[in-house]
Amino acid sequence: MQVGVSTASLFMRKNNEEALPLLNELGVKTAEVFLTSFSEYGAPFAKTLQAVKGELNVNSIHILNTEFEPQLFNAHPRVQGDAYAWLEKVMDSANALSAPYYTFHGLSRVKRDSRSGENDDFPWMIKGFQKLTKFCQAHNVSLCLENVEWSTYNRPGVFSRIASEVPALRGVLDIKQARISEFPYERYLNEMGEKLAYVHISDCKANGKMCLPGRGTFDFQTLIKRLKDVGFDGALLIEAYNRDYDDVKELKTAVAYVEELLDKYTTF
Repeated sequence: MQVGVSTASLFMRKNNEEALPLLNELGVKTAEVFLTSFSEYGAPFAKTLQAVKGELNVNSIHILNTEFEPQLFNAHPRVQGDAYAWLEKVMDSANALSAPYYTFHGLSRVKRDSRSGENDDFPWMIKGFQKLTKFCQAHNVSLCLENVEWSTYNRPGVFSRIASEVPALRGVLDIKQARISEFPYERYLNEMGEKLAYVHISDCKANGKMCLPGRGTFDFQTLIKRLKDVGFDGALLIEAYNRDYDDVKELKTAVAYVEELLDKYTTF
């Protein structure tokens, strides 16, 4: 396993072209690039990032998902076509940065009755995901569905239902979102199993406030053991909000904390 940082952790502190050199300077080896606006989608901006990222390995691309991802499922051909045009630019970004994965949310469960899943139309969702995975595969990128409380994979059971008919679909476990959804993260982890591509990690204080790994009460030792049990050997990416820490150098301390745990608990 490798430890890295998502540039989402630097949102509103550093733009991506500043965030990647900073992470490289801090000694971080792996990153997820969180592209935050339409102006950042596409090969030209990605090549700018490629030129300044130093030795950083880009594990995955993440976008501000509500900008167009829900419309990839839209029934109107023109609306869906425009969404796919933006997806094409994101694929170009991934290729320019040699990122093999795309962190995907998909649909937005805006209406209250959509949260329960009682009205989920899985045949329709599966058809959409089949088209999406083929599109991403054609660009040598794996589509990775993340558990997110307000989006497609908002509860255990959704991933297995879709993946049963979309074998190329991979998963992203988000510890923070599992906490928000009030389902134990273990249920999401066990469901994704060997299809788990990488993990978004964070910590939480006793009062519920999110913080960087090592500053709270989350049991990372048990997480590492459970990841080993499903054969996981991917990236653990720190994804925090910019209000969850004071100084950017704390990101380096958090990475070192998790790396130390990996050294201790993944030794055979």
